[in-house]
Amino acid sequence: MSAVRRALVALAALVLATAAAGCTSDGDDGPSADRPSASSTPLQDFATDDVSVVRGEFCPRIAPEAVTDALGSESTDGTTWANGDRVELADGVRDVAHEYGCSWTAADGTVARAWVFAPPVTAAGAADLGRRARGADGCRALPDAPAYGAPSVATRCGDVVTFQGLFGDAWLTCSLSSTTEPDVDRTGRWCVAVAQAARS
Repeated sequence: MSAVRRALVALAALVLATAAAGCTSDGDDGPSADRPSASSTPLQDFATDDVSVVRGEFCPRIAPEAVTDALGSESTDGTTWANGDRVELADGVRDVAHEYGCSWTAADGTVARAWVFAPPVTAAGAADLGRRARGADGCRALPDAPAYGAPSVATRCGDVVTFQGLFGDAWLTCSLSSTTEPDVDRTGRWCVAVAQAARS
């Protein structure tokens, strides 16, 4: 199992534990009606500290142009999942998701992903998620990366660059895996499009 997959399984376990603690939402977690347009805004130019994110479905609001920009070509495959769906969390590991998410794949194997945890995450929980991400096998923190929420963490695990952060009580994650040299700036631009789609 790859380091990225192990990290995803560990994060999923934390989500399951949080959900088991009886977390609820106020029922008004739907995104606003305005669909954002594609943005090629660099993450360092996007004020993530002013963004509130919904803990609900947001993937249909991601501009198709943003997906194409992230992948570097048209998507050949895409999938979405929702809280309560059975999904593959790692190779051969299927479980119930406690998140809303999506992924797109290009013909060359490049994959853009995004997801938000369904249960609320506290500041202490976010700090723990950040520590786990930084400490995952095969991963290294990107200390000079721009913030993506507060707190936030950016990592490179093999060919995958990931930004994760707390927006209010929503833990939002976006990643880009590449068949060439991982591109932190391109991943950051993808993450801006994700945050714009997920904002409340």
